[in-house]
Amino acid sequence: MAFFLRGFTKIANRPPKQPRQQPSPGSSNAGSPEAACPAEEPCDASLAERTGWLKTQLAHCSDVVYHTFTAGTNTPCLLVYIQGSVDRNDLQQSVLKVILGDSFVQGAEHLAGNLFDRKMIPADRQKTLLTMTDALQDILEGSAVLLLDQEPRMMSFGLSSYIKRQIDEPNSETVIRGPREAFVESIQDNLSLLRKRLRTHNFKCVEQIIGTKTRTRVITVYMEDVCSPALVDEVARRLADIEIDSVMGSSYLEEFIEDNPYSPFPQLQYTERPDVVAAALLEGRITIIVEGTPIAIIAPTTLFMMMQSAEDYYQRFWAGSWIRWIRYVFLFVSLLLPSFYIAITTFHPETIPERMLITIASSREVVPFSAFVEALIMEVFFEALREAATRIPKSVGQAVSIIGALIIGTAAVQAGIASAAMVIIVSLTGIASFIIPHYDLGLSFRLLRFPIMILAGGFGLVGIACAMILIYIHLTELKSFGIPYLSPVVPMVPKDMKDIFVRAPWWTMITRPKFTSSRNLNRQKPNGRKWENPAEEGD
Repeated sequence: MAFFLRGFTKIANRPPKQPRQQPSPGSSNAGSPEAACPAEEPCDASLAERTGWLKTQLAHCSDVVYHTFTAGTNTPCLLVYIQGSVDRNDLQQSVLKVILGDSFVQGAEHLAGNLFDRKMIPADRQKTLLTMTDALQDILEGSAVLLLDQEPRMMSFGLSSYIKRQIDEPNSETVIRGPREAFVESIQDNLSLLRKRLRTHNFKCVEQIIGTKTRTRVITVYMEDVCSPALVDEVARRLADIEIDSVMGSSYLEEFIEDNPYSPFPQLQYTERPDVVAAALLEGRITIIVEGTPIAIIAPTTLFMMMQSAEDYYQRFWAGSWIRWIRYVFLFVSLLLPSFYIAITTFHPETIPERMLITIASSREVVPFSAFVEALIMEVFFEALREAATRIPKSVGQAVSIIGALIIGTAAVQAGIASAAMVIIVSLTGIASFIIPHYDLGLSFRLLRFPIMILAGGFGLVGIACAMILIYIHLTELKSFGIPYLSPVVPMVPKDMKDIFVRAPWWTMITRPKFTSSRNLNRQKPNGRKWENPAEEGD
């Protein structure tokens, strides 16, 4: 009760609110400069006021440089930039040296005319700014902004020199005979790598800015004469709907633009190889390049596209086809081998040959767990070992993964925690998962392996069959930007099957895939080996 009495006393002793003063019609400041200008920007063209506004906005930013000097007939000037993001040598030679030279030593009006009208400064990427908000944004993006006293216009010089990594070999998509160039974090360098491979005017790139805080450049790349206009519009529409404060990498955009974000299967293809992107563009697909990341996004994609590797196309066709078949076989091994072991040893031992059954039974004699629990423990251990090998330094990562698997696997068998057969099963499963060329797809099958193991432990082979039926139904319904995920197998397109389960010779793949390209289907003339028949070549 005392608490409520104290509250009522405070309310009673509170001074009454003063009524809000309504502006009279005669005292309205609607026509004053202060009312016409935004409240957050200075309306006066004086250099002192604009400098104060910039220092207020960039308070506690010790890396911002305010360089004041006079030019012309003692006209005060201010050059603002962020230290480390602007090439100071280029700034000195291209901007300051020219402004302070003989051609600019004239009246203030000539100084502004030379700068804004005649553009006598030879610096690249210069543009005129009219608002302080634009000037602030250019400074934050790595440009140098020049302000003159009593001149509302400002000049921005794009002299950014952010530290960047040199072009190096790809880490996750290595090849034996192909090129050894990979994307880097610089979006301009990445575009240059693509321009070097696609020297045509049909190569188009459209830029968007995403991220209210990071202002990240996102560039959509496509071939105008091959890609469907509907696909270009759809990608642009999905990207335009993204409202987020930061975009630190291409993976930020994936969950916003993919068709089914709840599917375990990736619906966008990731790559760090420019040659893979160039080949995808020539098939009518679109690539999204994000500033600050070396990984590009390719859309649309299918399950079979992510089972292909760049190495397939740099080897002879029979070698590429053989390697591709090995991938498909071990794809099912990585997904189903532990589940088959659980189902057969638990529910269907009669399907195992007698000698093998005796060997497995004798090895499991001292194991206190069921086959399902044993497989679950070993699979979780292998996943933890794989993650540890990824996080520790590269110099010891491979050694830790190999030695750790050997030592702990042997110790588990000797301690009776797992059987020798289970160690072999888990090892084969892990090796099979490494054969899948795309990491995201391999991760999807690694995740699906556990629910299939649960069904196998509860229902045997029937549980595995039910799991495969559910996965197949999901894959047939899944789409990537409107393209069926199992194209061109479901629905069947026989002409596009030349580059699915086998890699046909180059001279037989005359047309582009119809499910990705609706324009300019012919990629080469038919009968590319005319030289074998001189009579036909003469005709």
